[in-house]
Amino acid sequence: MARKISYQQAINEALAQEMRRDTSVFIMGEDVAGGAGAPGENDAWGGVLGVTKGLYDQFPGRVLDTPLSEIGYVGAAVGAATCGVRPVCELMFVDFAGCCLDQILNQAAKFRYMFGGKASTPLVIRTMVGAGLRAAAQHSQMLTSLWTHIPGLKVVCPSSPYDAKGLLIQAIRDNDPVIFCEHKLLYSMQGEVPEELYTIPFGEANFLRDGKDVTLVSYGRMVNTAMDAARSLAGRGIDCEVIDLRTTSPMDEDSILESVEKTGRLVVIDEANPRCSMATDISALVAQRAFGALKAPIEMVTAPHTPVPFSDSLEDLYIPDAAKIEQAVLNVIEWSKR
Repeated sequence: MARKISYQQAINEALAQEMRRDTSVFIMGEDVAGGAGAPGENDAWGGVLGVTKGLYDQFPGRVLDTPLSEIGYVGAAVGAATCGVRPVCELMFVDFAGCCLDQILNQAAKFRYMFGGKASTPLVIRTMVGAGLRAAAQHSQMLTSLWTHIPGLKVVCPSSPYDAKGLLIQAIRDNDPVIFCEHKLLYSMQGEVPEELYTIPFGEANFLRDGKDVTLVSYGRMVNTAMDAARSLAGRGIDCEVIDLRTTSPMDEDSILESVEKTGRLVVIDEANPRCSMATDISALVAQRAFGALKAPIEMVTAPHTPVPFSDSLEDLYIPDAAKIEQAVLNVIEWSKR
């Protein structure tokens, strides 16, 4: 039975249900239990934004606070995963990935390949991504394309409470390392979520809106912004098809190509910087494999190639919005009329 809960609650519920189902699942990270689980302190935090709140009381001994050392606890999680358990590691902000990149890039992502398929690393790294919280340059990056570039990693970017629960359960059950990207501005988003366990397969995009005039492709929070733009453009007689990638690795290339073959126009929306981004990757895919279907040049709506600003007004300008997406759609429509 479905009921309306938040994105944050959906993640918490997925963790609790999988920990009940599988005793090899455990959580580790900074403040996930609230003060090392000491009496009187347990569950004081539940992580920086309270996503794991309440889990220590339900699973004492399996919700582990760690020192402020990403290199230490991510390394420990990688080692634990290769020994047969299923850690869910909370990396407080994706911006801190530089502190533990070797453990992810050179260890977790490589073990299955290096050991001829005889080893696996069933590890989930949950991490907060994205701008908009006035958290400045060191706590606001996306970095999705960084993870997507690494063979051996699976990269998940849920855009709704329903997807957050189903994709996280799928991630925990996966036998390869998964980077699970949670946009911090989505935590309060409400949506219908079933109470029972369910999974969403990786590599299968979600068509949120059927359309014939232009294809909009995005992931994470920007999917909702793309939907806002599509609804606005519908009032002007422009019919947008909206595709939510759900996962950037694996990426559902076939769905993108099929949509572009139908509409002949593509706008890619990505909150990340444009260089070596998902936006450029998707654009290259379509240019290589569906060029003949294009009626107009591909448009990309991205953040500028700068650090995330701290100033409220500058950060608002930095983040792609519905107005920028609408203008990009109008550009491809007008080009087709030439």
